Amino acid sequence: MSSLTGKWFIEYTHPSQAHMYGIERYVYDGETPFQSIEIVDTDFFGRCLILNGKIQSAQYDEYIYHEALVHPALAVHPSPKEILVVGGGEGAALREILKHPSVEKLVMVDIDRDVVELCQKYLPAWNGGAFEDPRVEVHFMDARKYLEDNAALWDVIIIDLTEPLDYNSPSYLLFTREFYELVAQRVKTKGGIALQADNLNPRLLQYHSSLYNTLKLSFKYVDSYGAYIPSFDSKWGFIYASQDYSAQDCRPSFIDARLEERNIRGLQFYDGLTHLNLFALTKDIREMRAREKRIIKDNDPFFSY
Repeated sequence: MSSLTGKWFIEYTHPSQAHMYGIERYVYDGETPFQSIEIVDTDFFGRCLILNGKIQSAQYDEYIYHEALVHPALAVHPSPKEILVVGGGEGAALREILKHPSVEKLVMVDIDRDVVELCQKYLPAWNGGAFEDPRVEVHFMDARKYLEDNAALWDVIIIDLTEPLDYNSPSYLLFTREFYELVAQRVKTKGGIALQADNLNPRLLQYHSSLYNTLKLSFKYVDSYGAYIPSFDSKWGFIYASQDYSAQDCRPSFIDARLEERNIRGLQFYDGLTHLNLFALTKDIREMRAREKRIIKDNDPFFSY
């Protein structure tokens, strides 16, 4: 839920809590067949992408979100060659994945062609030319159907989706036990997945904890991690899952050596010490996550506020 009042954008994270952002200019405001989209210019965060009333990316800090989402999963993998991105409309996840020289095939599946095309038009720096890379394929369709109809296996699957708000949300069946069972069948040996996994605010932790529980039914290793995203005004949750590796066991020296081996330059946020910090959840968050028992299912979905 959001509201535009004069030159302020208000994003509600709870019926009694919200964030306000000063708007300099409205660049685009419209509806796609699947969701609302607003692109605005702000003084504090630069240009921002807003979907369904929630900020998804901001010019001045999107690198934090996308480096945190992508690089732990790819750094843990010994040689990621074939990568699938579920969602990822801005193309910024593609941009980060392509920094790994071993990547040979990168497929993005996003249901909303309009959002992707609007991001290419109004947010070109987000993708950094990734859509023109010959290794990249883009399919505009439901990602669950893509996985059901396509038996290809992947070294890493990155899931970058908006949170489902209700039964009209196109992504609500991509956060369930049945979907993660399907995803697990499409990951190669030594592979893993990473997904954005909602807020790590202690007052809003139920969704992240439920995702964690649900993923543990399909993967041997499931690691919560988080990064503070200034434009979200919150520490934001992510999850890494694999049958073979625990990402939180990787030492800073291992991560730094792997980035050096791959000659990955220009990262603004992620390195070995950052990796250690990402996976070091505080005691209160770990204990609250352990108390949550909910499993998200197709016939019992969980909707974010």
